Amino acid sequence: MILIDQLKQIYIDGELEPVDTTQWYPRLMRKEYRVGLNVTESEVDDPDAQFYENYSCSALRNYTGYCNRSVDNLIDRQSQETNADKRRQLVWQIERKLIEEDARPDILYVRGITCRRPNVKGLISMVNSIYNGSRFEDLWLAN
Repeated sequence: MILIDQLKQIYIDGELEPVDTTQWYPRLMRKEYRVGLNVTESEVDDPDAQFYENYSCSALRNYTGYCNRSVDNLIDRQSQETNADKRRQLVWQIERKLIEEDARPDILYVRGITCRRPNVKGLISMVNSIYNGSRFEDLWLAN
């Protein structure tokens, strides 16, 4: 019940109803909830996967029904941008808009780490990522 205690600290009083996934997604589709936490995972740290899947007007898994054509335009622009700094700015514009419009009320951020040992060699970690690309076949132990 640590989450309930944390929510009470920011003046949200409620009861948690843990629901099995097999029951949750049908309820989600029927919109049978007051507040729902939908944890959508993605194996890539590229924002396309999250934006196109959850916030694009035409997305099949846009369960909330959020639709803003100007955000769709920003999503397309950031996806096509080759300059990393310009793309980052577009992504922040999208994030800001989603939060301002309550389409993405982030209540927590998962913090991930990669443990390293000096004798493990060949590990290639993705930049700014909690994933390593599953490249364990390239690892070896040095003496």
